[in-house]
Amino acid sequence: MRKLLEFIRSVYVVVLFVVLEAIAISYYAHSTYYTQARLLARSNQVVGGVHGLFAGVRHYFSLGRENRELLAHVARMKERLALYEEAETAARLDGYMQDIGVSKYRIMTASVTSNTVNRAQNLIVLNRGRRDGVAEEMAVLSSDGAMAGYVVDCTERYAVAMSVLNTSFRASGKLAGSDYFGSIYWDGGDQHTVVLDELSKYADPQPGQEVVTTGFSQYFPADVLIGWVESAHLNETRTAYRVYVRLAAEMTRLTDVILVENRDLTEVRELQNSEKVEQHTRQNR
Repeated sequence: MRKLLEFIRSVYVVVLFVVLEAIAISYYAHSTYYTQARLLARSNQVVGGVHGLFAGVRHYFSLGRENRELLAHVARMKERLALYEEAETAARLDGYMQDIGVSKYRIMTASVTSNTVNRAQNLIVLNRGRRDGVAEEMAVLSSDGAMAGYVVDCTERYAVAMSVLNTSFRASGKLAGSDYFGSIYWDGGDQHTVVLDELSKYADPQPGQEVVTTGFSQYFPADVLIGWVESAHLNETRTAYRVYVRLAAEMTRLTDVILVENRDLTEVRELQNSEKVEQHTRQNR
């Protein structure tokens, strides 16, 4: 009972205090015009601050929605930009091939849809196939014309190429400006380096020297850039060099490629397999 009386007394004191404060403020507010103006200005400032606070809170909670809308807009813009860039790249690459006249090589372009570099048997998947004119044994060059691989199989819409970063890959290469040549292959190690093996001991390869294709290969035209000499070592018998070549093609960033077909390849093979050649081969056995 005593606690209840103390509570009632406390409430009474608080209410009385509030009432007296209200009377005092009211009396003060109406004492002079200056006081009324000051209180009105202060009340407007407080009300404005409260409104600003609630507006800020509403804006804060709307930021998530605005950010989502902005991200969606950016995604749509990126998609459109990607389409424009793809069309521009295709036009640029195809433009490289115009006005070169008729030659023994047929050239076209394609885009890479899949490319591995972390396996022993790496392959490149291209977005063009037989219906686009792609054929097996076409050379695959990077967009700036460096050796990257060759086509090994096709469907109507796609083609698969053996990457230069494939331990089964073989081609022939030489030091630029010389007649010394050897076999090009990848030893399964560094993704940026291939080997030029069995190069004559008289070649004297120097770091930074260009290495290009010989033209002996059934896949690649002559003088296609392979890369640059990184280091060279004579073999144990000191009869030939093993040269490590820094690849010119950036295989880890391959996106667009140039395809090259040797128009004469079929004719040359038919001639090599002709009956007369076989007769002479049998006679010399």
